[in-house]
Amino acid sequence: MTTVLETLDKGTAYLTKKGIEDARRNMQLLVAHQLACTRMDLYLRFDQPLEETDLAPLRDLLKKRGEGVPIQHLIGYVTFHRRDFKTDARALIPRPETEELAEWLLKNAKLPPNPRILDMGCGSGVLGLTLAADTPGSHVTLADVSPEALALARENAAELEVTNVTFVESDLFTAPQLGGPGYDLIVANLPYVPEVDRPTLARELAHDPALALFSGADGLDLIRRFVPEAAARLAPGGWLALEIGIDQSREVEGLMQRASLTGVLTLKDLSGIPRFPIARCGGSPTDH
Repeated sequence: MTTVLETLDKGTAYLTKKGIEDARRNMQLLVAHQLACTRMDLYLRFDQPLEETDLAPLRDLLKKRGEGVPIQHLIGYVTFHRRDFKTDARALIPRPETEELAEWLLKNAKLPPNPRILDMGCGSGVLGLTLAADTPGSHVTLADVSPEALALARENAAELEVTNVTFVESDLFTAPQLGGPGYDLIVANLPYVPEVDRPTLARELAHDPALALFSGADGLDLIRRFVPEAAARLAPGGWLALEIGIDQSREVEGLMQRASLTGVLTLKDLSGIPRFPIARCGGSPTDH
């Protein structure tokens, strides 16, 4: 009978052959998901024999992963800032870089009491719900043009028992509920992939909604609309923080400066890529 360790080894070899990066971790996640345990638990269960009732669904999951279905869709969740968020084809799979942005803001953006926060293009809700859960007294609005993404964000809010949030379906700021100034922080992980990159993207990205990925020839069509509108809705001293793609920082910094925002800078992600343009409505991002 096949043991957990033998299953891990065989599955890892299969995924490696299929060109899956980090094949061992992927296989561990699949086995842990099937056995309803953690990856760490597997180390204590290497010698455990697996019944066909577990092996059959595992083979199906393994085949799908080898075909490029994202691991997050197969196990149904992604861990983001210590919490598990449901993820599926209704919204962009949260990326590790976005978690870096959330952590920087929680540490460095000194907000007033009971701040108003907006997460524009919220997708599954990881940014807005994280800020809501970790910012006492805050009220966070999560907005997205996709009703499917908003439904997923609502499910995550309910699962995590985050109640200080409001959900708005809107194409950027077109919804009346989003009008007027007064936000202490606006965050956005909007589509920023250039249309010309579509044929070269990793096959896993084909499972993300195109609406959440592409934004014109250079990837900045939506951000060009968004920045001046967001700047007009910040409270004095309010923060604007975005996530962008490679080689887009200079253009986005220019948009922020032309919108009369101050202290404009772009933070690098852990890979050294200028990834997070930050600015304020008066003041400086270094004032913390």
